[in-house]
Amino acid sequence: QVQLVESGGGLVQTGGSLRLSCAASGRSFNTYTMGWFRQAPGKEREFVAVISWGGSSTYYADSGKGRFTISRANAKNTVYLQMNSLKPEDTAVYYCAAAPTRRTVGPWAGTTDEYDYWGQGTQVTVSS
Repeated sequence: QVQLVESGGGLVQTGGSLRLSCAASGRSFNTYTMGWFRQAPGKEREFVAVISWGGSSTYYADSGKGRFTISRANAKNTVYLQMNSLKPEDTAVYYCAAAPTRRTVGPWAGTTDEYDYWGQGTQVTVSS
């Protein structure tokens, strides 16, 4: 069992930055691939970024490439999402998720069904 708690969301102006954190409880955090997803009102949950269990590999959705950076600190059981140059279309609830796999990250990680555990989400609002 893994419990995930996101934090760091808030209101920011266009062009601003936010750093989201996701704290995990439970054993063996470093055996999980960790992902970030987001969901805007009236839209489906969409993939943002993923990081491998050891932190050496990452994969991003096109929407965040060059602006978002995912990282993890296994000693702290925490995964981060640094978001820069934010746009109004980034407004959404952001969720972290854990997938019990050590597969090489890639397009498969963009599917919500691959993840067994989810946090409750943190709201990010970007004003224009």
